[in-house]
This record gives sequence, structure tokens and C-alpha cells, in this order.
Amino acid sequence: MKALNRSFLIILVVSVVLLIVINRLNAAQGFSGDNTLTVYNWGDYIDPDVIQQFEEETGITVIYETFDSNEAMMTKIEQGGTTYDIAVPSEYTIEKMKEEDLLFELDHDKIPNLQYIDDRFLNLPFDENNRYSIPYFWGTVGIIFNPELLPEGMEITGWHDLWDPRLENQILLVDGAREIIGMGLNTLGYSLNDTNPEHLYETLDQLEKLTPNIRAIVGDENKMLMVNNEAAVAVGWSGDAADIMWENEAMDYVVPEEGSNLWFDNFVIPKTAKNIEGAHEFINFMLDPEISAQNTEYVSYSTPNKEALKYMPEEMVNDERFYPDAALTDKLEVYENLGKENLAFYNELFLQFKMYRK
Repeated sequence: MKALNRSFLIILVVSVVLLIVINRLNAAQGFSGDNTLTVYNWGDYIDPDVIQQFEEETGITVIYETFDSNEAMMTKIEQGGTTYDIAVPSEYTIEKMKEEDLLFELDHDKIPNLQYIDDRFLNLPFDENNRYSIPYFWGTVGIIFNPELLPEGMEITGWHDLWDPRLENQILLVDGAREIIGMGLNTLGYSLNDTNPEHLYETLDQLEKLTPNIRAIVGDENKMLMVNNEAAVAVGWSGDAADIMWENEAMDYVVPEEGSNLWFDNFVIPKTAKNIEGAHEFINFMLDPEISAQNTEYVSYSTPNKEALKYMPEEMVNDERFYPDAALTDKLEVYENLGKENLAFYNELFLQFKMYRK
């Protein structure tokens, strides 16, 4: 009998240990419950202190995972192996996710802080009435440059300046097909959502002419390279520009006069979500003006939260390079969902361009 009791006790202890291990593994893999929330976001795109504050106020544990491209994020959600409660895709990806039925419709009654979002960033074509998404950050694609490293007398005002032969081996390009193909299209006077094959081949020819001026096509390392004055000019996002300018006061940023991209990253609740209530609670928490202000100062991108601006440094919100007025933003274009075939063609042309450089 004692041996039997001992065996039972051993089995009980092992079962409890296994249950704890399984719960922790499930949490680490994004299998969420009422007290866990799995957030899938871009790297270094939220203030860790904000997450801690949310956890302390709600008792919900946040598991934070990152991705480096919209395509990678969408593929993982499509596969369904991991339960994500919150994801942060860009606007054109939201269109694709809606088409694939990958998103829950939001309950606006559970997001009262939505009232603080600037009207010009709501009800946009990629998600009318914001049925599936809430704006998180916005910004532009433009030109980051160091005036001290430019040829004497040269000014940067638009995309066309990048083809100046005096910039030989002095330009860093972001490694993104939509950004670089879009830059080429805008340079030629076309929409950055153009799908006309003749215009796109013309754009490829135009980009190949830029090759002598290109120092490298890079990812996140462009920030370090620019801060260290490794190049005079870079094509990148406004938030990266703000970080670079913080580290190197000589730097400047301009939105090209020919036009460019106005982008939005947005909160969504994927169909993989297990904690839908917690997801709404998290979105509403992030839209609190003071929380949004704190988070924006950390991330450096532009907030769509008009009330948050009151809690931010004046020099930050009054900087027209990062908070341009409606006259400029109205001229910019949001990326549209081009469809799989057109997007594949964009990627093919971009690959040809990169191979041509070699």
C-alpha cells in the first residue's frame, strides 16, 4: 500500500510539473488565454515600459514577438500555428488580410479612446469605417541626408536629385520593392501604385541609371551607417530619419516634391486570437493620450493621436518634416494592394535591379 501511495504521489507531482511546463510552452508559442496576450509587431516598435504598465494595470501578461516584413507576418498568421491576439500590419496588407478572412471585426464600443485619433487618419480606403484596424503610427518615405557631405552648393528637394553624378557611391537604399520601385515611378511622374508594364520597365531602366550612385541596399543598418557618416544620402522612412537626426544633429530629412508614400501601421485582431477581450483592452490602452505620447517619444514615428500631441515636446510636434500639414499629406499616396501577380512583378523587377548592381 505504501508503494502504491508513493507511486501515486510521484505521478501526481510529475503531472503538475508537466502541466506547468506545457502552460509555459504554450505561452511562449503564443497560445493565449484570458490572462495572456500575444502581440506580433515590428522590431523595437513599442516602449517596453508601456507594456509593463499595461501588465500592471490589467494583470494580463504580454508575450511580445516581432517580424521584419508584412509578408512574413501574414504568412505566419495564415499558417495558423501560433495564436496572435494583436498584429500590426501596414495598410496594403490589411486589404490582403481582409480578402483572406484573417481578421476579426473590431468592437468600437470597447475602444472609447478611438475618439482621440485625428479624423484625417480614419475611414481610409484600405479599411472604410475602420472595421478591422486602428491607426498606430504613420509616416512618409523620403530622403535622409547630411548637408555637410553633399557637393558644394547642392540641395536635396526631390527624388530627381539622387541621379546627380556628383553623388557617386554616396546613396543608401532601403531594401524594399514597394519603396524603391515607387521612388522610380514617382521620379518619372507615375503613381507609386502604377501597374502598367511599360511604365514599370521604364522605371527599371531609370533605376539602373542610379546604380553608380548607390553605395549599398540595406535594412536596419542604414541608421547606423548614416549616423556614422558612411554615406551622404539615404532613402528611408521618416521614423528612421528622426532616430538618425537624434544621434547625428547634422542630418536632415525631406519628403520629395515629386510625391511619395504616406504609410500607416495599424492594430488588428487576427482570427488566430484567443483573448479578444484583452486585445480590445490593449488597443484602447495604447490609444490613451498620455500612453500614446510616451510611446511616440520612444519610437520616434508620427502618432495619429491628436490628443497625445499635447503631452509631447513642442519641438517634436512642430517639426513639419515629421508632422507635415494636410496640404502635403493630401499629395502623398498610400500603398494599395496590387494583387499577387502585380506584387510578384514588382518583386521580380526589384530583384533584377539588385542583380544588375552586382
